[in-house]
Amino acid sequence: MAKQYLLGLDIGSSSVKASLVDIESGQLAATTFYPKTEAPIKALKAGWAEQAPDMWWTNAKLALSDIMQQTSATGADIKAIGISYQMHGLVCVDKNQNVLRDAIIWCDSRAVPYGENAFTALGAGTCLSHLLNSPGNFTASKLAWVKENEPALFANIYKVMLPGDYIAMKLSGEINTTVSGLSEGIMWDFSEGKPADFLFDYYGIPTDVIAPIVPTFGIQSKVSAQAAAETGLLEGTPISYRAGDQPNNALSLNVLQPGEIAATGGTSGVVYGVLGDINYDPKSRVNTFAHVNHTATDTRLGVLLCINGTGILNAWTKRTVAPEGISYADMNTLAESVPVGADGLSIIPFGNGAERILENQNPGASIHGINFNIHTKAHILRAAQEGIAFSFAYGIDIMKQMGMTITTIKAGHANLFLSPLFRRTLAAVTGATIELYDTDGSVGAAKGAGIGAGIYRDSNEAFSTLKLIDSEKPVTDTSAYLQAYENWKKFIVQ
Repeated sequence: MAKQYLLGLDIGSSSVKASLVDIESGQLAATTFYPKTEAPIKALKAGWAEQAPDMWWTNAKLALSDIMQQTSATGADIKAIGISYQMHGLVCVDKNQNVLRDAIIWCDSRAVPYGENAFTALGAGTCLSHLLNSPGNFTASKLAWVKENEPALFANIYKVMLPGDYIAMKLSGEINTTVSGLSEGIMWDFSEGKPADFLFDYYGIPTDVIAPIVPTFGIQSKVSAQAAAETGLLEGTPISYRAGDQPNNALSLNVLQPGEIAATGGTSGVVYGVLGDINYDPKSRVNTFAHVNHTATDTRLGVLLCINGTGILNAWTKRTVAPEGISYADMNTLAESVPVGADGLSIIPFGNGAERILENQNPGASIHGINFNIHTKAHILRAAQEGIAFSFAYGIDIMKQMGMTITTIKAGHANLFLSPLFRRTLAAVTGATIELYDTDGSVGAAKGAGIGAGIYRDSNEAFSTLKLIDSEKPVTDTSAYLQAYENWKKFIVQ
């Protein structure tokens, strides 16, 4: 009997990743990504960032073809499809499903003043109680920019979509979206349980540009005859799961219940926690979206904390401070050679743009307490990693103020979480156990598809093969770490 698979597609801004998961074993059967060099981002003006949606589709097809060849799988062997995607993007199509302009993606900042004006005009109380966020630089505000600056194009818009909605449209010929997706675009009214009419009215945008809503898990659409001909998939294969990359990363770690935390530590750092009731940070220092398992009767919100200046600081210290040619592992060993707190040296890691957790201040990175007689490269390396861990803890403290009880932080076995020093510091100052797993977003999307198609009974069955690689419990005596954290916080500009 031929093996049966689940397909996961992860539509990133640097590449599109595809994975096949063996349904019976739950194990990854094949994975790849395209393009092999980083995908281009168009910046027609400073602060702009656009990509052609057709590029995502082309790379998705290339990646799919590759993994089907790796496994000798046919379209009939793939039983369901899940999609993860870069969040907050804007795709505009006409009635014939033609893309009207390049997508305005997540890192484009042109809509900032539109969101700020809406927040002021509508009032912080209204926005936060209904949207759980400021309209900010999110999808709805990007659409408002298009309306004002490209009126002829705007007049031809039939529907607006997020990047994952676009890929689902190319696979099925149908246009739809999810509550989770609308919430990440700041287009969902949590108080009313419907699209945010009041925000669209303020922007002067008709709400009929919003696509029909389908469940995050469930048969959203099916592969069309045209897509089957283009991809080798079987016509009628269900598309049964879709979510933004951070909610999907949480799913891939089986983070679904209140108090559970998923974290990543790449160039930037992300902490994503699940909240069991509708709440928000009154200072809007974190973003709150509908999590993948949020329903009208069972509140599950994803509280997203993004810190721009984290892993990029670690990479910077490797390039400019560490001994020439040293590996990250050796750099970690050198950092461990000095005591907790780096003998009074503190590094503030915020050198990669404005930080939302600091109420959009941009204090830059800085080093405090240098003593020329005692501090060495090792001290700087340790203080950098501690400063990154402290920035995570600072954001987690905001989540705790929102009522979240945090006992476990789950992460992929990658990037900053490969450093024992970083893990030990983060565990000590948060009081949480750090758990590391071997998984990624495309695998999570594939397993999400299995849940949505009814192939798996629930997430526990889907992720029963999730492998715990390592864990880090708080040390018995955390006093030195907590003292270093308190010293670090003195240098935060507020």
